Amino acid sequence: MLSDAQIAEYHDKGYVVPDFRLPEDQLQEIRDRHTALLHRHPEFRDNASVLLSFDLGFLNYAREPAILDMVEQLIGPDICLWNMSFFAKPALNGKKTPWHQDGQYWPIRPLATCTVWIAIDAATEENGCLQYIPGSHKQNRLMDHWQNDSQNVTLNQELQKHEYDETKAKNLILEAGQMALHDVYIAHGSEENRSAHPRRGMTMRMMPTTSVYDRKHADRLHAERGGVSMRHHSIFLLRGVDQSAENDFRLRSWEWNN
Repeated sequence: MLSDAQIAEYHDKGYVVPDFRLPEDQLQEIRDRHTALLHRHPEFRDNASVLLSFDLGFLNYAREPAILDMVEQLIGPDICLWNMSFFAKPALNGKKTPWHQDGQYWPIRPLATCTVWIAIDAATEENGCLQYIPGSHKQNRLMDHWQNDSQNVTLNQELQKHEYDETKAKNLILEAGQMALHDVYIAHGSEENRSAHPRRGMTMRMMPTTSVYDRKHADRLHAERGGVSMRHHSIFLLRGVDQSAENDFRLRSWEWNN
């Protein structure tokens, strides 16, 4: 569980690194699953944003009670998993991720998500660790972005320069198995990986069920910005009930158990 100080840190900075970490045997399972996925789908070299559409086995890691307990402390007891992704920076030529806010991409109303970002490999400054701008979430607004369609970056929405101060950025240096929890509005990005070591990170996107995963809005975002359509994401009720009564869950945790 998160301590009171860690909960306060999350709300103040927009992110926190909990004490909990995944054991090595589980990390190796995830690495093996990712390697198998890339063998079948080499187009996911840099960013596999729809893991559960290709391998439902990844869902097991999102159902870890210790992780759900921490997320519940931050967003409440009714938790929906609406996405899992893999952000992989291969050794020597891993691409840069531009400064952005996650919510710029997401068809959720009202906008709310706690992201669990798990280091599958050690994340260091040399191999392109995540960088956060602490406190940049506090206005609870989407900042101005522009569309960067360069083939040298992993995402196409980039924050306008006037919206953030890069000198305030903090590196998220993690050992393999460690994780960070971060807010939907925090500004973050990462540099290229030119080191000899890969930097793989797996994310779980958890929203409170007072929010709705809006598939029509997903269509609008896709029409405006291109990229991967989010219309067909399966969403999973992992804990509690659907407070909105509007979410169309494709598979619930108890159905997965059976």
